[in-house]
Amino acid sequence: MKCPYRFLFFSHVFVGIGAIGGGLAAILNPQKPLGVSAELLKNSPFPNYLIPGVILFTIIGLGNIFSTVTLYFKSKFQEYISSIFSWALVIWIIVQCIMINTIHFLHILYFFIGIFEVVLSTFILFEQNLYPTNLISNFYQKTKGINNK
Repeated sequence: MKCPYRFLFFSHVFVGIGAIGGGLAAILNPQKPLGVSAELLKNSPFPNYLIPGVILFTIIGLGNIFSTVTLYFKSKFQEYISSIFSWALVIWIIVQCIMINTIHFLHILYFFIGIFEVVLSTFILFEQNLYPTNLISNFYQKTKGINNK
């Protein structure tokens, strides 16, 4: 059971550090962070990268670091927190691709990292038989029992 926690820990560290760096770059230079032109945002509601940078820094960056800390200290809510910030990454990438109307290699990479985190955190929720996965397990057991009669 240690293996999924280790993978989650390191993937949250990787995503968190990258998002903090990218978010900070967008906050400090909202017109052209890391050389990316604000022209990419022409189909989005944002005139520059300031608001996306703040969201990237706080929710994706600090959220993943917070998830790492809860995994390290074995918080009783670690599985839920990991799942929430994993889904946040997946949603962030999808919305970002829709807004800029293009897909780059990093979008694909981070999308699959997010899916990987979602699968791992869901697996842990099932293994621990925690809500809401316990409802799914119980329903499955009941329907399996009905079908065997």
